[in-house]
Amino acid sequence: MYTVPGLTGRLAVVTGANSGTGKEATRRLADAGAHVVMAVRTVAKGERARDEILARHPHARLEVRRVDLADLASVREFADGLLADATPLDLLVNNAGVMAPPTRMTTADGFELQFGSNYLGPFALTLRLLPLVLAAPAPRVTTMSSGVALFGRIRFEDLQWERRYSGALAYAQSKLANLMFTRHLAAVAAERGWNLLSTAAHPGYTRTNLQTAGATLGRDRPTRLHDLVSAVDFLPKQDVEQGTEPLLYAATSPDAVAGGYYGPKGRFGLVGATAVARPPRRALDAEAGARLWAESERLTGVGLPAHVG
Repeated sequence: MYTVPGLTGRLAVVTGANSGTGKEATRRLADAGAHVVMAVRTVAKGERARDEILARHPHARLEVRRVDLADLASVREFADGLLADATPLDLLVNNAGVMAPPTRMTTADGFELQFGSNYLGPFALTLRLLPLVLAAPAPRVTTMSSGVALFGRIRFEDLQWERRYSGALAYAQSKLANLMFTRHLAAVAAERGWNLLSTAAHPGYTRTNLQTAGATLGRDRPTRLHDLVSAVDFLPKQDVEQGTEPLLYAATSPDAVAGGYYGPKGRFGLVGATAVARPPRRALDAEAGARLWAESERLTGVGLPAHVG
């Protein structure tokens, strides 16, 4: 198992911290001494997760704050709260996400739900928090992608999937966008001389509620087809403790590099110990990455803060 290095005195923000990889990352970061802000959409669920972690780690420093990544006003309010505290932010973990709702849904701002929640929300959050991030001595921004980014394509002609919606392909696009964001942020940091490490990870095939939660959006329960596919699923899977390790490695390892991408090295890249992952070819297109960044600034109304260099 990966051992998180000592983080005493460090401040971390983890989105989607109430369940799955977010909760496990929160637990292990706090156990290593970090003060962790659990950024969650539903405060009651966040408080339950906090209490469960405290039962195992009574000295953990945890606080729950609300953010809805599908609502840019909520992102701004959350960021403003942290900016008012003026505490340097050592680690931002963009972990939260939604997966493959069966019908096209939209965010509060009218974006396709997955592109908005998985990508545009974290994009806006990261840029709004940059003044705090860059005030830390050795900050990191770590973003969760997925192996399905391999099947993604940035549909600049229809980013919001208003035509011929596919839940799976829209999810793949959002996860590819996460990787392109990671690499472009690393390039911006290098160009401006920031001591900021931008990294990414994917969890392989990890047992969480992500698949079921996505399949139930807009429905009372998953479809029969989803239940059937799940029943005959023969792919190798791993528990959340193992599946969170690439994220923790990207977020804390001294060996992680700028723009680095990490995931399981076992069968089909779905399970096993953490290793360097190969990003999809489309993620390496710097011109497309810059175009996506510019479009994201336009859509969110959030750009690089002028006073951070």
